[in-house]
Amino acid sequence: MADHTHRTGSRADAEPDVFRTDLLALLPQLRAFARGLCGRPEQADDLVQETVMRAWTARTSFAPGTSMKAWTFTILRNHFLNDLRKNKRNTQLDPEVAENTLVARATQEEGVHMNDLQRALDKLPEERREALLLVGAGGFSYEEAADICGVPIGTMKSRVARGRAQLHAILEPAGS
Repeated sequence: MADHTHRTGSRADAEPDVFRTDLLALLPQLRAFARGLCGRPEQADDLVQETVMRAWTARTSFAPGTSMKAWTFTILRNHFLNDLRKNKRNTQLDPEVAENTLVARATQEEGVHMNDLQRALDKLPEERREALLLVGAGGFSYEEAADICGVPIGTMKSRVARGRAQLHAILEPAGS
């Protein structure tokens, strides 16, 4: 790690700068994970913003030498799940109707493929989608993903395997 003491005068004063730099470096990965969880860019940005604010507020509880990526992904995941639980109690919205109403069609082929992938991910049970996003897109090991979700490693491996199989079945229907 680089020595940041020249900017602030002491190592203790530099810690917020180091924390901030490390946190900002994770923004693209946090955005990708949030987008995969909720499927909506605006909601994903809100999740990331709240995650960064919560991480900054709790920075003194972060243990140096541990994975900031895993720590922040856990914060994001927990916030997402809490919002999901809260909103389930407050909203009775049919997801298919909402998707047909709110999703704009992409004009480029890559956008269509990404929309197809997002729609397929949205069809997976929440725990399988989350497992695929952590292990596949997030680059976490099975063990790290299991720690983030608070489940045994075998459960994580099972969720990933079943999620991959289900995703494949959705994207490549029989006879295609």
